[in-house]
Amino acid sequence: MNSYFEKLKKNKSVHIFLICTALVFSSFNLIKEKMIESKDLSWCQKSASEEELKLPEAEDIPPVVDNSTNLQLNALSACLMDASNGRVLYGKDAYKEMPMASTTKIMTLLVVLEKANLDDVVTVTSNAAKQPDVQLNIQTGEQYILRDLLYSLMLESHNDTAVAIAEHVGGSVEGFCNMMTEKAKELGANHTSFKTPNGLDADGHYTTARDLSLIASYAIKNPEFCKIVGTATYQFNEVNHKRSFNVNNRDRFLYMMKGAIGIKTGFTGKAGYCFVGAVNIDGKTLVSTVLGSGWPPHKTYKWADTTKLMEYGLNNFNVYSLYEKLTPGSECVKVPEVISVHNGKINSVKLISTDELLSEKLLLREGEEVSIKINLLDHITAPTKAGVKVGDICYYINQNLFRKVPITTAEATEKIDLPYMIREILKFW
Repeated sequence: MNSYFEKLKKNKSVHIFLICTALVFSSFNLIKEKMIESKDLSWCQKSASEEELKLPEAEDIPPVVDNSTNLQLNALSACLMDASNGRVLYGKDAYKEMPMASTTKIMTLLVVLEKANLDDVVTVTSNAAKQPDVQLNIQTGEQYILRDLLYSLMLESHNDTAVAIAEHVGGSVEGFCNMMTEKAKELGANHTSFKTPNGLDADGHYTTARDLSLIASYAIKNPEFCKIVGTATYQFNEVNHKRSFNVNNRDRFLYMMKGAIGIKTGFTGKAGYCFVGAVNIDGKTLVSTVLGSGWPPHKTYKWADTTKLMEYGLNNFNVYSLYEKLTPGSECVKVPEVISVHNGKINSVKLISTDELLSEKLLLREGEEVSIKINLLDHITAPTKAGVKVGDICYYINQNLFRKVPITTAEATEKIDLPYMIREILKFW
């Protein structure tokens, strides 16, 4: 019997027959396995392709941290935000879409600072010159340095200036407003739409207190932005020296609180009195937004509301790292080192996560707790590239989602193919 098998081993045709039989059998099993996997896909998509996986979205970040606190604000909508990370510390209908009057000009200024040359010469069109009050009263054909017009825009909130700026930078008012809306979406302000650069009431022109706070939190990281909104008075001339101007800052909040950055007031008949303000003191940077904070003659309601919000934030929140607030056991939650691979030339690939969030400093109250949850696929199916998203590290503050950090593959993996199977089978001969 042994001599019979020795003869078979020396027969090349038998080798070929055995290899082909093994290949057919292996291919059948692979196809069968693939069919089983396709029926077993769950809500989290258990295999990864070269595209980023569509993992289940964690619950939306809540607009309000503390529902029990009632600051008795006059504003119809309000938000207090930790400007360092966009976390909402207090809200009153903070996600409700509202008109925002001249607080719009925060985004007008921001887009100009990021997209335009401030030394440009702006020529005034008839459309810009005919805008309603509040006006600088620029005239058709006059020319101004763009940088000078930004002080007119923010300190005295001139509507004609806003349109002149928009037409110069965006080619048209519509084009510039599209740039504004695109920037809002880029920042995560997904419930914001701009139709005017000056904030005059218009259909489809709206934001939320949370979105506006998010935009302002980003804006105050720009030194030039802060320089302009913090300027008390500014003088400039028309390019041809036909006229000179002196503009004064109308933001009283600049002088109401220590560390005030101040940002922008606003009023229209539809929006009511609005204000976005900021303070930076004792390592805390807060941004507040109040929308619909009274109508004439209650012009001071916005200052009272803003002061309440800022004092609440300063008195109730302190700077901690997330690690300092971890609930017992959360420090033991670790990302696995590898993830298994189906139908791949290797059985597993390494995982990476650029997660340094635990050391991040943010504003937290006494008693707030941080917990961690790993959301990870069971496996991936070859072929995949390096850098494919396979999960998230989810951080929760008081069981409310704060942030997600992606988990990705550190290396590529190739799919099993015919040459590979032949090489593997030949290893046994």
